[in-house]
Amino acid sequence: MASAVYGVFLVVSIYAVIHCVPPPGTPSKGSLCPSSSRSTAASRLSSSNTNFAFRLYRRLVLKTPDQNVFFSPLSVSASLAMLSLGARSATRTQILQSLGFNLTHVPEPAIHQAFQHLLQSLRAPSADLDLRMGSVLFLKKELQLQANFLDNIKRLYESKIFSIDFSSTSTAREKINSYVEKETKGKVVGLIQGLEPLTVMVLVNHIFFKAKWEKPFNPGSTRKSSPFLVGKKTTVKVPMMHQVEEFAFGVDPKLNCSVLRMDYGRHTAAFFVLPGQGKMRQLEQALSARTLRNWSHLLQKRWIEVFIPKFSISASYDLETILPKMGIRDAFDKNADFSGITKRDFLQLSKAAHKAVLDVSEEGTEAAAATATKLIVRSKDGPSHTVVRFNRPFLMLLINRATEAVLFLGKVENPTKF
Repeated sequence: MASAVYGVFLVVSIYAVIHCVPPPGTPSKGSLCPSSSRSTAASRLSSSNTNFAFRLYRRLVLKTPDQNVFFSPLSVSASLAMLSLGARSATRTQILQSLGFNLTHVPEPAIHQAFQHLLQSLRAPSADLDLRMGSVLFLKKELQLQANFLDNIKRLYESKIFSIDFSSTSTAREKINSYVEKETKGKVVGLIQGLEPLTVMVLVNHIFFKAKWEKPFNPGSTRKSSPFLVGKKTTVKVPMMHQVEEFAFGVDPKLNCSVLRMDYGRHTAAFFVLPGQGKMRQLEQALSARTLRNWSHLLQKRWIEVFIPKFSISASYDLETILPKMGIRDAFDKNADFSGITKRDFLQLSKAAHKAVLDVSEEGTEAAAATATKLIVRSKDGPSHTVVRFNRPFLMLLINRATEAVLFLGKVENPTKF
């Protein structure tokens, strides 16, 4: 009797919003990599996740050249690591090796424990940072799962589990999309466009990020229409935020790029990376965990006059066309072995959808009132400063410096394209 082939639908949904509003009395933070007593596994997890982030980034750039790129590498890697708990044989090895782990040096339990520690540390509550990340399994009611798999995803990844009727794919799709929309506060809408008739399980990972600058912009200083170079000759008009402040800034002479770090609260920061004219490709090819560490040594606090666009971008990706090229092949075909999830049915991964939304903007009258005085003091008689204008394509990374986790990664090619 032939085995039934069912689809596992891996879905990753994220939303990030940066509000330029000051948190009350937040102290300045240190470098990219503050000293901490991380285990070897946790340290390797950080490096592996970062290198996976940049490998995936380069694949996305190849797929959508000259377009905005934005995604959450942590969300993708956590989803795949969680899925590997139910994978066996080559399927499991391919997933973990593609995530950058050398299984001869790092035992598999240590990988999942490191993810557990990372996710728990990111969930710590904060007044000036709202970071919510979670996973949920939507399961066909009749599907009988392995008890060990259920125990592990709940204990290690704090995943939620819901039974759902997949006999009506449209109803199931609406319920899942509604859940994602609620978890991302209405920002990620219509994540799933369609479900295959044989779908029996949907794995959703969602992340919501909302933060306040330590040194906010004054909305009154935003220039409503400034030129931004798209391509070699085309310019578009964008609102350009502006301020003069003391920021961590450095120039990487090897990669011919400028790096600006702007801090939020609780060890979280945005890195804006501006390559020299015509040097974006060179920069993209050189991105690695070591590159980030080098930048941490380059950055020094100095007076900067900065111009950054106020923008919103979004991106959607069908990762089932990209992950096999990164080594995760068996999971998507008849060679898939997910017998750690269920022994009764043969499962294979049918789709891996990822959608991300990012807003960078000023909000709230309190911000204008709180920052106007500060900017007035920084008059033309103030200290000499470097001017950096993000008026052409640049990279943006949102990083938790305490864990070195790259929460979000993207390229702003055209800030007017949502």
